Amino acid sequence: MAYEELSREIIANVGGKDNVASVVHCTTRLRFKLKDEKKANDEKMKATDGVLSLVKSGGQYQVVIGNNVADVYDTLIKVGGFSNDGAVSDDYVDNSNMSIADRFIDLISGIFNPILGPLCAAGMIKGFNAMFLSFGLVTANSGTYIILNAIGDSLFYFLPIILGISAAKKFGINEYLGATIGAALCYPTIVAMAGSKTALFTVFKGTILQAPVHMTFLGIPVISMNYTSSVIPIILAIWFASKVQKIARKIIPDVVKTFLVPFVVLLVTVPVTFLVIGPVATWAGNAIAAVISAIYNFSPILAGILMGAFWQVFVIFGVHWGFVAVMMTNIAAMGFDPIVGLSLAASFAQTGVVLAMIFQTKNEKTRSIAIPAFVSGIFGVTEPAIYGLTLPRKKPFIISCIASGIGGGLIGMFGTKLYIMAGMGIFSIPGAIGKNGVDGTVYGLMIAMAVATVLGFLLQMLFGKNSVDAPSDGQAATNTDLAASAAQTEPAAKTSAVAMNQAETLVAPLAGTIVPLNEVKDEVFASGSMGKGVAIEPKEGKVCAPFDCEVAMVFPTGHAIGLKSAKGAEVMIHIGMDTVELDGKGFKILVKKDQAVKAGEPLIEFDMAAIKKAGYPVTTPIVVTNSNSYQDVTVLTSGNVAFGDQLLELK
Repeated sequence: MAYEELSREIIANVGGKDNVASVVHCTTRLRFKLKDEKKANDEKMKATDGVLSLVKSGGQYQVVIGNNVADVYDTLIKVGGFSNDGAVSDDYVDNSNMSIADRFIDLISGIFNPILGPLCAAGMIKGFNAMFLSFGLVTANSGTYIILNAIGDSLFYFLPIILGISAAKKFGINEYLGATIGAALCYPTIVAMAGSKTALFTVFKGTILQAPVHMTFLGIPVISMNYTSSVIPIILAIWFASKVQKIARKIIPDVVKTFLVPFVVLLVTVPVTFLVIGPVATWAGNAIAAVISAIYNFSPILAGILMGAFWQVFVIFGVHWGFVAVMMTNIAAMGFDPIVGLSLAASFAQTGVVLAMIFQTKNEKTRSIAIPAFVSGIFGVTEPAIYGLTLPRKKPFIISCIASGIGGGLIGMFGTKLYIMAGMGIFSIPGAIGKNGVDGTVYGLMIAMAVATVLGFLLQMLFGKNSVDAPSDGQAATNTDLAASAAQTEPAAKTSAVAMNQAETLVAPLAGTIVPLNEVKDEVFASGSMGKGVAIEPKEGKVCAPFDCEVAMVFPTGHAIGLKSAKGAEVMIHIGMDTVELDGKGFKILVKKDQAVKAGEPLIEFDMAAIKKAGYPVTTPIVVTNSNSYQDVTVLTSGNVAFGDQLLELK
């Protein structure tokens, strides 16, 4: 499907452009914030070709696209005419109905999501540089090491400036204002003073809040803290600045707002940050790090098992963003983070399961999804595997969680820690290299990754084979939604016996063998919930009109078509089972919507051999979707049927 068409469908299904407060994207998802989530059509969104899944979490309406999400996002921005790259400030978003937990997740993801790419890239460079130093490929005094370290370390050192920009977007203030506040926290004189061994005096002496005072502001003691690489102080400072800005805008005349509003914001925010926000936030961050470390110290193995087993669940609901903030806080407070590293086996467990599914499946469509999902999983991007393969089939997902939990327990046992925010998947390994270089904790991480991969592969091969090519819940739902959509294109007449449609006879639209509808291997059709009718096992790849009619709808994928006669009969012809997954491959549409056709006129051609080779049955239901408008729908023949033979009687 063209990205333009996909973008239009997505925009329509979220309730239209006017219902979108903002839209950004991460590795695999479009993340919408909607003004009214009730206006979104969840079922149609899930059934849209090109959409892997739908997740509603953290106040976000997350449309899972897969590896091509960046291209889809760029097209969606153009098609929707969104300004400012799809993002608007929270001044335009009503999040009053969000829980505190949802607001926190939305806040963290909104601030960290835009910088995640550069953050991982800088971490990878810094990690590889540490590895080069450990292996003796460079020396600490060489220009190569110094420049690479500058590239890798600069983002982390000046993190308050970077987060100042990102948080400013989130809280709706000028981005350069946010950068200026962040730069003040990293100002060389301030940093040097915090590291000085001499102090005017010490506040809270003898308590856990003990801190030196090196200067005063208007006679008020300024507690010295080093804010480079910090997270919480700048986020709170920008939030405070947004409140100051709102007040300033109300009281400052329009003619001088351009420079006086930033003047007031800076003059109030920066001193308050140094006097109150910074110290309190730093103490709070240290407390969080201490609590998490205490849990880890109680049992690293248990912590690893739990973190590994549930990490993919955290990813599904988007709550993994909260751990990013904790990680950065731990690194700033202790120089390392012992928690997030426990999750690093998860992508490899998922990858091992997917690799097994590649060997197990006979379905070409499944294999075409699994191969790129396997590759992306190696690099830590597991959403295509989760949403496209394992989660819809349930058992493979559970197997991956078990393997991930065991891998996480091994990471905890080896005592692996992360010293930087490195990349994902195999690129996360350099992040575990500390002052001791490539030691046992790094090798332990690699062993855990290998174990999770092998375990995921073996468990899936032994226990998950039956779930691979069985219709998954996700596939069944997609088929059901498409069928329902087809039936609703022209609303079924909910009429009484007095208003029954005129009698009518349908001829066979395909040549083949009659199959009773209740024997079709699809519960939607077999149950009769879509209407009465019959199915045909085709002998030729061509569908013709069963009567004089109008094309009510035709799916872009060519696998289904809806027809309506002048007498009111509404008929859907669905070629094969789950053939929507082929995304139009093997189908040729010969008509268009609203076109008038005569009985026997060709509608769709399809490649039976290609469809069967891809692993899909071609059994074709012919269903009268408004069967309730007739006293009875009777099948007129059995056995073999040719084009034009009488098939159904509607009376």
